[in-house]
Amino acid sequence: MKSQRRNSTRLMNLKDKIVVITGASSGIGKALALEFAARGANLVLGARQYVTLCEISQNIEKTYGIKCIAVQCDVTHEEDCAFLIKQAIVTFGKVDVLINNAGISMRALFKDAEINVLRSLMDVNFWGTVYCTKYAMPALLASKGTIVGVSSIAGYKGLPGRSGYSASKFAMNGFLDALRVENLKTGVNVMIASPGFTASNIRNTALNKSGVSQGESSLDEQKMMSSEEVAKRIADGVVNQSRTLIMTGQGKLTVVLSKLFPALLDKLVYNKFAKEKNPLF
Repeated sequence: MKSQRRNSTRLMNLKDKIVVITGASSGIGKALALEFAARGANLVLGARQYVTLCEISQNIEKTYGIKCIAVQCDVTHEEDCAFLIKQAIVTFGKVDVLINNAGISMRALFKDAEINVLRSLMDVNFWGTVYCTKYAMPALLASKGTIVGVSSIAGYKGLPGRSGYSASKFAMNGFLDALRVENLKTGVNVMIASPGFTASNIRNTALNKSGVSQGESSLDEQKMMSSEEVAKRIADGVVNQSRTLIMTGQGKLTVVLSKLFPALLDKLVYNKFAKEKNPLF
């Protein structure tokens, strides 16, 4: 399954574009900030870790000679998301690209997990995307810009031990898919990017059954795609005005099997997760 483009003749030059990135203090978000800065974009970075975010912003400005502002933002708070976009408009007068990257995961069987764990994942992964997109929408319509959702293969196939994560990513995908159809004639592009398993800190900070970060990954990080590679592919997708990015062979196979042989895929996914470190079943 190749990356799908909405319009292959319309390319976006990133130089001097205004790019808003949530969850930008680490992992894929930080890599995205560096990648877009390297391509000449000006940045508005949002994250909860404000001191770290300021350091990243200052280093980017010194290294790449672009303008980069840091905004403390917890995407579970609607007012924070509104403030993030307001700061972008006040500083730059427009928004060209919104990358909804902020996200958390989980690792617990549903029967053991507290309800608040699932609620937390929906608040960050789904509602954070909704809030930021809502407040950025007028500016994106004016610029004929791009909305990006950093999703997951978990948004195409439910993964055991990640029921809340899969639910939030399915919800994100459905929300963005509806937006894409609504904006077929407005010039706004909507791209869903699904990295697959990526070497980042999302598994280390994944919530356990009680809602506490597990502190270590249950998977082999060395065999995964790097955050830098994910960022490069997302930036390329924005330039090419892509519709969908599924970045790994395993992810592409998962999407195909989910449509053609769903029962077989259930068994394959079960067997894979039964072999992870400290399996849940």
